[in-house]
Amino acid sequence: MKRSTLSRSGVVLLGALGFSQMALAHPDIEEFSDTAFAEQPLTVDCTLENGTASTCYKITVNYLPEGLEIGPFCPATLDDAGGIWEWTGENAKLYRVDGAFLRMLDDLGYRFFDDDGTVHIVDIATEQPAVDHACINVSPDESVEITMLLPVTPLMADSPTRLGTVSKVGVALDGVPIFSDAPSVQATGHMPALDTCGGHIDPGGWYHWHATSTDIETVYEKEGVDADCALEQNSAALFGYAFDGFAMFGSLEADGTAVTGLDTCNGHIGTTPAGETYHYHATDDFPNLPACLIGVQAMDNFSTTATAGVGATRAGAGGRNEPPRPGGGAPGQMPPGFEEAAKALGVTPDALMQALGDPQAGRPDMAAAAEKLGLTEDALRAALPPPPNR
Repeated sequence: MKRSTLSRSGVVLLGALGFSQMALAHPDIEEFSDTAFAEQPLTVDCTLENGTASTCYKITVNYLPEGLEIGPFCPATLDDAGGIWEWTGENAKLYRVDGAFLRMLDDLGYRFFDDDGTVHIVDIATEQPAVDHACINVSPDESVEITMLLPVTPLMADSPTRLGTVSKVGVALDGVPIFSDAPSVQATGHMPALDTCGGHIDPGGWYHWHATSTDIETVYEKEGVDADCALEQNSAALFGYAFDGFAMFGSLEADGTAVTGLDTCNGHIGTTPAGETYHYHATDDFPNLPACLIGVQAMDNFSTTATAGVGATRAGAGGRNEPPRPGGGAPGQMPPGFEEAAKALGVTPDALMQALGDPQAGRPDMAAAAEKLGLTEDALRAALPPPPNR
């Protein structure tokens, strides 16, 4: 399924056709699984990112839903098969992380294993890689709780919000947070492998999706990937809600028919069990998530009790060696001079941080970051503050 294009005027047209009356599309807490929440959801006052006063569902979940089996991520040796990875360099496609894939990367100059075939595996919650290329396999922190806000009544934004690397997307019906693309090997040197349902553990110790996991085998069939997800696959099912409050379905309509008339965010107004509402659809490409969000998110809509990673709120302890990263979901703490750089570039500080990726993971891909921001690489480099001690 290919995303159709929708211009700015096309988004405005949705409003003219009655998009503002699609308020029936609010999240339905009853759709979430019984084990999704760490405590009963609340309805609270909140402020949307455009300054609008609103109400939100406050959802608190654990580091991992009860009973959800995860992994494998990194294979122990070249004779084993781990999870999956979307390789974006030469021979780009989605792969099973196995000996054949890792040998291909070796031929391209990315060596992830020793001479005896042992794969370089690092838990970045407790140590930093000592090799140029390692497969990242983070240990869980069972004490972590995650708090998220979903607008009760979704509000259409003036323009869609593009989703870059590790952008907040939403929350699945099992309570697992959903994020966009993981950082590329080319940008960081390392591979935070996903399991065969498209998820992995954040440096903060909590599990999250990078795919519509209940429709991921549609992608495997198209890409020719030999992998299976243990979750029940249903291409017509509701998967979760985006952080703008709109529903996210699989790659088919709720009645099992083909999807038509999608916008650039991979959504449209159509019939759902909740009525005629705006909603997003999965694609048959990886990652099979929306490319952008058409609605307005709540401010400070994502925080964790973790000691590291996205939304962390406390300092590292118990051997977890990264500092907290405040900022409501930005992938790293704001370095000095970044707010000024963002202002000079005409973007928000959060958008700049999202484009550059996780500073703990390695050097950013400046060309890719510039493309995400709609800037030239020269302009981006000129605006950024110099690295420390340089």
